[in-house]
Amino acid sequence: MRRFEPQSRQEAVQALFLYFLLYSVIGWAYEVFLEVVVYRWGYSDRGVLLGPYCPVYGVGALAFLLCFGWLLKKEGGVLLRWVVRPLALFVGCMAVATAIELVTSYILEALTGAWPWQTYVNYGINFQGRIALSPSVRFGLGGLLFLLVLQPLFEKLVGAMSPRLRTRAFRVLAALFALDCAVTAARTLL
Repeated sequence: MRRFEPQSRQEAVQALFLYFLLYSVIGWAYEVFLEVVVYRWGYSDRGVLLGPYCPVYGVGALAFLLCFGWLLKKEGGVLLRWVVRPLALFVGCMAVATAIELVTSYILEALTGAWPWQTYVNYGINFQGRIALSPSVRFGLGGLLFLLVLQPLFEKLVGAMSPRLRTRAFRVLAALFALDCAVTAARTLL
């Protein structure tokens, strides 16, 4: 399988949406895994929407791609490949994801009265219980996993799809996601 290189704006939008959805589902699974297996709190739907996805993970992954995609393509020697690039990606992903989490908490609090994840008030280093150092470090590590391991696999997956299948998948999934957003918004406002 080849990596997917979009040839048009339409193909790029389709690919980015598919990546967004894949990362959102992975984020939801990660959140549920933490609750059920690691913290042993039992199952609860970790998403804001009805479907099994946490869009903030998709937004974060797209932000990583848009901010650091150039660094992934940069050619260089051993020092760049094994030290500078991973370190820059880790710190960059940590900062970007933490900023997204902070901004999202304010937006969701303004729209719904709360943000749907636990507060970080009991964490050693935190800001208003909205962000904390420990999750930020995990975001940096997760960003490395997304960019260096998962993204090449997803590019191959999207590249293996025919243009027709990719377009159909995009249309169906985008429509379902939009419907989910509309239903959730209506339920929240009523």
